[in-house]
Amino acid sequence: MESVNIKPTYAELETEVLRLREELANLRRLIFGQKRERFVPAANAAPQLQMGLGDDRQVAPPKVETETITYTRQKATEAPKKLPSRNPIPAHLRREEVLIEPAEDVTGWKKIGADVTEELEYQPGELYVKRYVRPKYARPESDGVVVGTLPTRPIEKGLAGPGLIAHVLGSKFVDHLPLYRQRQQFRRQGVELSESTLCGWVESSCHLLLPLYEAQRHELLQTSYLMADETPIRVLDSSQPGRCHLGYHWVYHDPLRKLAFFDYQAGRGQEGPAEMLNDFTGHLQTDGYTAYEVITARPGVIAVGCWAHGRRYFDKAQDSDPERARWMLSQIQQLYHFERCAREAQMSHEQRYQLRQESAPPIVASIKSWLDQQGLQVLPKSTIGKAIGYMLRQWPKLEKYLTDGRLEIDNNLIENAIRPVALGRKNYLFAGSHDGARRAALIYTLVATAKLHGVEPFAYLKDVLGRIADHPHKRVAELLPQNWRRP
Repeated sequence: MESVNIKPTYAELETEVLRLREELANLRRLIFGQKRERFVPAANAAPQLQMGLGDDRQVAPPKVETETITYTRQKATEAPKKLPSRNPIPAHLRREEVLIEPAEDVTGWKKIGADVTEELEYQPGELYVKRYVRPKYARPESDGVVVGTLPTRPIEKGLAGPGLIAHVLGSKFVDHLPLYRQRQQFRRQGVELSESTLCGWVESSCHLLLPLYEAQRHELLQTSYLMADETPIRVLDSSQPGRCHLGYHWVYHDPLRKLAFFDYQAGRGQEGPAEMLNDFTGHLQTDGYTAYEVITARPGVIAVGCWAHGRRYFDKAQDSDPERARWMLSQIQQLYHFERCAREAQMSHEQRYQLRQESAPPIVASIKSWLDQQGLQVLPKSTIGKAIGYMLRQWPKLEKYLTDGRLEIDNNLIENAIRPVALGRKNYLFAGSHDGARRAALIYTLVATAKLHGVEPFAYLKDVLGRIADHPHKRVAELLPQNWRRP
């Protein structure tokens, strides 16, 4: 039986050409394009506040009569040039004074003052030895010996003090410096530390800090508004020699109390967030990933969408359909303008709600009307079609932010919390094991929350590591970053 060669129709060829053009535009954007998503309207674009969806005909501006006015004025004198200045050196820094006497013999001369010149200097961080000397005393008329009690240490019989452990943790999880690079730094200072020793310090300190991690989980779930997102992390898996397993850090953020929590899961399925948020009720803000739907379908959980994710699809569509994409970007830009005004004016939640109600609903309504119209005119599988389809599917969630001044327009705050993971995996590339990824989630939870509250991570970790072993378990929440006070 002869095979029948069916030629593609003109419409099919046109669709294929459009798909290939969009694919080429996306590849060019990935290779040569800018990474930022800031939208700058074209110079000849219509004014942003013009939202009409009806007649788009150009209307000629009315003729305006003009007249020329001339006048004279006195030429202003040139202001004196300001000398360049610099910020003063902070007063809290240690001063090392160097006295420089004149070359002449000043014996018997009267000192009338001094010229002082300050320069900012630096010397590499210093390792030092802390010696605990405990004299022994023999009791009179007995065989007993008395000696001072050694304070509790982070790692019993270990070499490292709390400051050194805090430095190792901060360098790895705040400054993204892998342990093998830290080992090289210590070696340059004349101290040889094996990589297994450094790994042991991280593991032991995480075991010590585990009660804080569990306390933070409990604190986080007391809120009524959470953001959630996930980010991948490569993990070495002994069951897959020569390959890396792709695990995920699921990140939860309470923007009202500035709390962050990282939860490592071996996969991206719905089981992780479903277990984590099993008892949660309130607003849950996420992107359009379907794993969150099992949570938002529960009674008492209200789904809130993210305008930044919806906007991102239209940003990618600028190369293939610039007219539609830029119209949408200009409308979303107006919504963000109101959010920026509220933030700069430091408005309360109620004031922000009032501002949104006065300004945003007409723009949101015009966007919805435009989506309904344009969705019928574009190919569903095109870049612009996918952008419109995503926003239509997310629409009930996207407009939810208008109902409560506490809610953010997007979940960019949680993406800021995730950023250290993205920076870290570019440096240390992967976690050594699933347990190592869980330990990373623990430390990320503490240092991310510390940053949100303006707490310096090294000072926090050093203090907590030095006293958590003796701290009452029932009061462990006092040592959480949001509750910590510098001693």
